[in-house]
Amino acid sequence: MISLARLLLVPVFAWLVAEGHDAWALVVLAVSGASDWLDGVLARRMHQVTRLGQMLDPAADRLFILVTLVALAWRGIVPLWLVVVLVARDVVLAVMLLVLARAGYPPLRVHLAGKAGTFAIMYAFPLLLLSEWPSAVGIAAGVVGWACALWGVGLYWFAGALYLTQAAAVMHADARASRATRTP
Repeated sequence: MISLARLLLVPVFAWLVAEGHDAWALVVLAVSGASDWLDGVLARRMHQVTRLGQMLDPAADRLFILVTLVALAWRGIVPLWLVVVLVARDVVLAVMLLVLARAGYPPLRVHLAGKAGTFAIMYAFPLLLLSEWPSAVGIAAGVVGWACALWGVGLYWFAGALYLTQAAAVMHADARASRATRTP
């Protein structure tokens, strides 16, 4: 339910940014981030991890990241290269997941590097939005926001490389086992 609520906040956030309601957009981002954390904590503590939740949570994360990136780029707060770099990683991993699914493999386990990269990127967005405010707070938010964004990009791609390596190892090990059972 929490992930579904986060998905419903995505168009609200997009509208707020498009209309220039930055303070309310910051509130929505903060609520989304806090609810993402709370969702994971509650699911683990209450032993209510579900397959639907495992699919909705990263979907909500990816959609929020995409919409936020596009909205911030549209407003000129972040450059287009940041959008391209982050979206390209997600496209590469989406193709990898399709290949794995077609071969009958489940989605891969999430790495800490992926969680850290997503956290850094999602932490950067409200700071970068706050950097638009003409004050010392805006300047400080911009510096910290860009530091988080750049670390997040690095961690995001590092995690992507880990996922690709893990997928290749799983498929290679399975192919090797399959060849071994066919050899007389």
